Amino acid sequence: MKTHAVPTGRARSIALISLFLASFMELLDATIVNVALPQIETSLDAQNAELQWMVASYTLALAIGLITGSRLGDIYGRKKLFVIGLVVFTLSSVLCGMAMNPEMLIASRALQGFASAAMIPQVLSSLQVMYKPAERAGAMAGFSALAGVAAVSGPILGAILTDANLFGWGWRTIFFVNIPVGIFAVICALKFVPESVAPKRHKLDLSGVVVLAVGMFAILYPLTMGREEGWPLWTYLCMAAGLLVLVGFVLLQHREEKHGGEPLVPVSLFKSRSFAAGIVMMFLFFIPMNGFFLIQTLFLQLGLDYPILRAGLTMIPFSLMVPILAGLSAAILAKKIGRVVLQLGPLVIAIGFVVLIFTVQAAGGGVTPWHLLAGLALSGAGFGMVVAPVGIFVLSEVPVKSAGAASGLFNTTSQLSGALGVAIVGTLFFNGLEGSTAHSKSAVFIEGFSSTMWLMAGGMVLAAVAASFLPRWASEAELSAAEPVLETA
Repeated sequence: MKTHAVPTGRARSIALISLFLASFMELLDATIVNVALPQIETSLDAQNAELQWMVASYTLALAIGLITGSRLGDIYGRKKLFVIGLVVFTLSSVLCGMAMNPEMLIASRALQGFASAAMIPQVLSSLQVMYKPAERAGAMAGFSALAGVAAVSGPILGAILTDANLFGWGWRTIFFVNIPVGIFAVICALKFVPESVAPKRHKLDLSGVVVLAVGMFAILYPLTMGREEGWPLWTYLCMAAGLLVLVGFVLLQHREEKHGGEPLVPVSLFKSRSFAAGIVMMFLFFIPMNGFFLIQTLFLQLGLDYPILRAGLTMIPFSLMVPILAGLSAAILAKKIGRVVLQLGPLVIAIGFVVLIFTVQAAGGGVTPWHLLAGLALSGAGFGMVVAPVGIFVLSEVPVKSAGAASGLFNTTSQLSGALGVAIVGTLFFNGLEGSTAHSKSAVFIEGFSSTMWLMAGGMVLAAVAASFLPRWASEAELSAAEPVLETA
């Protein structure tokens, strides 16, 4: 690996801060917008489908750009790509905060996603350059702890910032807060983060990126817009065309790999039953999970008239249980019961969803955060049980020579399923609201929330079934290597 001078001491600590801040902002922005959606809807006069796109455009852009961003860093320099991504992310945050209409916010969120795809792959690569193998455990543990905090604190921090209404900015504050953080991180990165490139010059599969983007957009756009348009013929034709494009994408990737190229998705990886099952499990798991993050805030604020701060703080039981069970599952359960932890996790979430359904139906419009505590705590516990060890098992039987490609596809899958989750679950939720025969607003939302949650619970059961095809045990070496990274995720 070709590198420039590696910082030590205080300089290395400042470089680490820059990398951590970038990661924190990226993870935070994936979820922080959810809790502010009702305010954004009112402020920008947005339609329901546009609210879905404000969330999905970010994760879709990130998913499509991740592998390419990693390879660009390998070729042209990790520091260079990190700084470029960080600058664009900060500027796109300004555009998000200044959005005058839904279309501008959606486009700016997509730009944020592409910027994240440029900078995030460089973080772990730079950590490997900056720290010797014996020193990496502490840095990686800190990275995972920060990632865990950012991932579960987004809705809470978003609620606090929006409710504070600093300078009268309201929801725009959740984007403007990135500006000083981004500027500070850029200054630190320019001076202290070391430059490095990969010893082998990787090729870029730009045609694969374009085909994947076209196929996914052709499916997601009519899926989110179709309900408000009355599901005209073009929506079905567009989704069918999108599926055909994705089939073409798979064929192109297979041909590229067969001729010795470096495809975006090495199709040969799916010859491993455990890897294929793991990818299927991730889709079945993250589609309902990301959908839940979207509809719960809409249900609380629009259906039950919760103030934004109350809605954000209601998620505290979920947020507390995630890191506790993540640490427990990675450090103990994965070693004691193997893949069973990945079978139990989705089932615990499904139980949590069912508890939430019966709770809101029993309490009606008088639902309080205390009523929701048990269901949210169970859901958070199940989420934590899965997110920490899932990568160990999905990647455990992948050949060493394919580990990098498999890891990239693993991360891309989690983002793609997130975008699909927002589109699919959001559409089901809004369809449930429109089809409700209830007479009060709270009853309409309870009916729509409950019907959608039943389907999501079913998805979690299917995810548990898919997990049964993963390896029974991950090797002790893999668990030990992953433990510092995942124990606080």
